[in-house]
Amino acid sequence: MPALPTGAGLHIVVNRASGSGAVGRLGRAGNVVDDLRQELPDAHILECQDGGDLAPLLDRAAVLAREADGALGICGGDGSVNLAASVAARENLALVVFPGGTLNHFAIDLGTHTIGSTAQAVRTRSASAVDLGQVVSAGGGSHLFLNTFSIGIYPELVRVRERLEKRWGKWPALAVALVHVMATARPVHVTVSGVPRTLWMLFAGNGTYDPPGFAPSHCSSLDGGQFDIPAIDGSHPFARTRLLLAFLTGTLGTSRVYRAARLPALDITDLSDVESMAVDGETVAAPDRIRLRKATAGLTVYRPDHPATREGAEPQGILLPTAITSWAATARDPGAAAVRSVPGRPAGRTR
Repeated sequence: MPALPTGAGLHIVVNRASGSGAVGRLGRAGNVVDDLRQELPDAHILECQDGGDLAPLLDRAAVLAREADGALGICGGDGSVNLAASVAARENLALVVFPGGTLNHFAIDLGTHTIGSTAQAVRTRSASAVDLGQVVSAGGGSHLFLNTFSIGIYPELVRVRERLEKRWGKWPALAVALVHVMATARPVHVTVSGVPRTLWMLFAGNGTYDPPGFAPSHCSSLDGGQFDIPAIDGSHPFARTRLLLAFLTGTLGTSRVYRAARLPALDITDLSDVESMAVDGETVAAPDRIRLRKATAGLTVYRPDHPATREGAEPQGILLPTAITSWAATARDPGAAAVRSVPGRPAGRTR
């Protein structure tokens, strides 16, 4: 892992199309490229203008980084970081993540809340390996995810909640979003680890999310080889009503419709009832068969030795109150442990 005290050998791609609010909110206001040059004067910076194609710029930066025995950098939102991580993993390069989007989930989880904190990690050679989540289809295609994967109502739930949150606040917006989405949604029929399921949603977080509940503030562990997998069962009588009442009364953790587990891999088949899936917030078409699996320690990233937590961090999305129960104990995939209860994650309301 190279130490890059002045940034020499670091090749950064700045995506100008990404939301820029978080850079000013978490760091100091001003031009992002000027900030980068002040912190790391010898870094090579490529800019992707609004409407430009990010992928070839990342490929070019990766070639230059490899030739310099350096590192690949990205300043952009979660979608930009996802693409850069794919390139860095493919080229066996360390990745440097500068917050440059609206939410910056992965950067916040790394502790690189500002351009300055990221630059300090680069100067001091502070880095660690993190897991990569992979969605692999039967045809061999795959999607990488650093944060989350989901099917069912989850993507629409997040979209509606985020639209309402600034005006109403997090919890009222979540309640209204849930009622709105559930009024017209229908559960999907899939097969999970060989067991037919009817689900309102299935979510996989690439790590351990805290605090357990509908709005975790961060992913507390980015390694360890496990997914956090909550799901909402849609097969029970009056499942729609049960879900709404359980959420509104704060009892979802003990509801019969809530299931959760931690697993290293999961097979989901018979997805003909699912039109799309969300991968790090990006919606893509769902194939008929997929497998969620981990590339354990699949990416090296620069990050502080002791990442600071940020008060009031933007929520990662919507998770459900965690009263972990045994689910799908009949899982037959030899590569994945049977779904089981998670020790040390008690039931209860989230704050």
